[in-house]
Amino acid sequence: MDTRQQNPEQSAGSTETVAHQAAPESQTQQAIEIRELWKVYSSSDVDLDVEDEELVDSLEESDESVVAVKDVSLDVNPGEVFIIMGLSGSGKSTLIRCLLRLVEPSNGIVRINGQDVTAMNKKELTEFRRHQVAMVFQHYGLLPHKSVEENVAFGLKLQGIPKKERLERAREALKTVGLEKWAHYLPAALSGGMQQRVGIARALVVESPVLLMDEPFSGLDPLIRREMQDELVRLQEEMHKTIFFVTHDLDEAMRLGDRMAVMRSGSIVQIGKPAEIFANPADDYVARFVQDKRDEIRKADEQMAELAKAQAAAEKVVD
Repeated sequence: MDTRQQNPEQSAGSTETVAHQAAPESQTQQAIEIRELWKVYSSSDVDLDVEDEELVDSLEESDESVVAVKDVSLDVNPGEVFIIMGLSGSGKSTLIRCLLRLVEPSNGIVRINGQDVTAMNKKELTEFRRHQVAMVFQHYGLLPHKSVEENVAFGLKLQGIPKKERLERAREALKTVGLEKWAHYLPAALSGGMQQRVGIARALVVESPVLLMDEPFSGLDPLIRREMQDELVRLQEEMHKTIFFVTHDLDEAMRLGDRMAVMRSGSIVQIGKPAEIFANPADDYVARFVQDKRDEIRKADEQMAELAKAQAAAEKVVD
C-alpha cells in the first residue's frame, strides 16, 4: 500500500491551532517537514485516495483497517526539541517510525534536512539512517553479548569506521553520559537508567544532526526518569540537536519541549509551546490532558496559602 504523493499541496495556516495546517514556508530550511502524512493498516491492499472522503470514512469505520496516522503536516525547526504527546493508541509511535520508514507511510512526504525520505530507494534509505538520523527507543535494544563500548560503537561499525577510531569515539560518548568506567561491562551489569544512557550514547556517537526518541524514559522509575531528563537537557545545551520526542507524560513534555503537538486518533489537534497549550487547550480532549496538572498546581497553591496563613498567625501570637 505505497501510494505516497510526490508533490502535495501545502496547507496554509498556523501551527499553533490546527493540526493538519503546516507552518508557512520560510527562507530557513526546516529540520523536519511532514506533509499530509497518512498510515493505514489494513488486512488487504488499499489504494488510498486521501481526497475520497467516503473511502477514508469506510477505512475508519472498518474492523479490518486502522487509520493510525491521519493527514499530519508539521514542521520542526533546527535545534528544536519537538514533543509529540498523546494517549496510548493516538498514533504517536507510528508517526515517529514513519519518519525513518521503519513503518512505511501510506501517503504523504517526509523531508529531513531537505532530503525526501519518502522518495529514497532501499540503499539510499540505509545510508540515510546510518548517518543523518539516530533513534532511541523505550526498550534499549542493547546487544547482550557485546560490551557497553561495543554497543555504543555498533553504529560506527555499520558505517565502516576503523575499529580503533570507533572505540575511541565510543569511549568519548560514554564519558559524555557519565559511563566511561562501565565501558567493558556487559549490559546486564547495568541498571535500567544506565542502559538507557548507553542507548543515548549510541545515538550521539554517530554525530547525526537529528535525534528521534520514542518514549525513552517511560519504563524508568520516577527518580531515574527525572535524572535522565536532566541529562538530556544538559546534552542539548551542549549539542543543539534537533530532537523529535514522543511521550505521554505532560510533566516531561513541559520540561523538555520547545514546542509540542497533541495527537488524538491519528490526527494532531493542537501545536504550540507547552505553556501555551497548558494555558489555552484547543478542545476538551487537550483540556483533559492538562487537567491533572492544573489540579496539582491548584492544590499546591492552596497548601502554600494555608502554610502562609499559619505562619502569620504564629508570628502574631509571638508578638
